[in-house]
Amino acid sequence: MEAATALEASGVPTYCTAIAWAEICAGIRPGEEPITQAFFEARGEIVLDGPVGRRAGAYLARYARSHDVELADALVAAAATTSGVRLWMLNRKHYPMPDVRFSDG
Repeated sequence: MEAATALEASGVPTYCTAIAWAEICAGIRPGEEPITQAFFEARGEIVLDGPVGRRAGAYLARYARSHDVELADALVAAAATTSGVRLWMLNRKHYPMPDVRFSDG
């Protein structure tokens, strides 16, 4: 969370998708709900729509077997590339797509 806050403090807007909400909420501990909700609500949201789904499907067709790309990763990559934003991701091995750009922040 601190790194995202620092990134925003530098003037870089940040965004989340429903995938991030689902992954974080699945592991949330009792009492963490308010701060988690505040964290997500402070960011913009990229909606997972038809164009994102189609691009994610193309990513899965190309990279699922060769790079173990799963549905959530394909959707996140497609949301970023469709929206023209950079991914801020620690584990980049699940994002072999050449059109995915990463944030160095």
